[in-house]
Amino acid sequence: MRRSHIVMIAAAATMVAVVAFVGISKKNSGNAGPGKGKGRGGSTVFSVKTQVVKKDTLHGYVIANGEIESQNSVNVYPDVSGKVIETNVMLGSTVQRNDIIAYIDPSAPGQYYKKSPVYAPINGSIISTPLKNGTTVSTNTVVAIVGDISNLQVSADIPERYVALLKQGLKAEVSVEAYPDLVFNATVTRVSPVVDTTSRTKEVILHFDERDSRVNAGMFGKIKLYTKDYAGEVVMPGDALVSLNDVLYAYVVKEGGETVERRKVKTGESVDGMIQILEGISEGEKVVVQGQTSLNDGSKIRDITGGVQKAESGKMKTENGKQPKKE
Repeated sequence: MRRSHIVMIAAAATMVAVVAFVGISKKNSGNAGPGKGKGRGGSTVFSVKTQVVKKDTLHGYVIANGEIESQNSVNVYPDVSGKVIETNVMLGSTVQRNDIIAYIDPSAPGQYYKKSPVYAPINGSIISTPLKNGTTVSTNTVVAIVGDISNLQVSADIPERYVALLKQGLKAEVSVEAYPDLVFNATVTRVSPVVDTTSRTKEVILHFDERDSRVNAGMFGKIKLYTKDYAGEVVMPGDALVSLNDVLYAYVVKEGGETVERRKVKTGESVDGMIQILEGISEGEKVVVQGQTSLNDGSKIRDITGGVQKAESGKMKTENGKQPKKE
């Protein structure tokens, strides 16, 4: 009987301890409150970077590849068939109209004919390697190409999806591998009236705004063709937006700069990571551009855009401007 009483007393003491522990746990849980650290009234302060939005113009563009060539070039054909027996020019040679480029021997076995000259049709330079002596040619064979290398152009093929944006007068920037840090400005002067049915592209011709001896015919050019400007709206970095249930939001810093408001936005065009905000944010408001993924509506923030703020402890100056002495 004495042992039974001892067991009952121990069990009762255990139950009292369990009930007390559960009560303390519930009390602590209630003190924490819902959404601690993220929701309204949370004590956690999030370090973020911000940016004041303003109206700006986004310049839409298309990237394409192009060939730099002479604006005026002519293929040179012989008047008769035969063999090239003499060449008077080489690649890069300057010629005038009616200069003799080569001679063709139209003789056949057992026959002899006077050699036939091949004349330059225009003033310019030889921009393709002339055929070598001994080469058999016909009246459809190109002996050489003469072009005006002082006036160059760029031909580029633009994908069909951009056809509606193409027109004369569009501006472009052209870069070449030989001078990767330089940009040569050009303007669209001609747009093909048809789309190539094989490549599904439309050819455009661009002329350089200024002559530059560093640009040579035959070079490969990378073209940044500006197609349309998007103006009149505030812009911000696109990656500063957050998506919740397929709806885009931005975190706007509230007056006082200590908390944020999650605000639904309507977006417009996007270029190079910057996006137009059509509705939801006004010019001059400050938005969070870094650290927004940890925020919620009403979160407390510390703006470190200008650099991490120094801790006050041990670094505050005394009234006379001196640093406190270390113990």
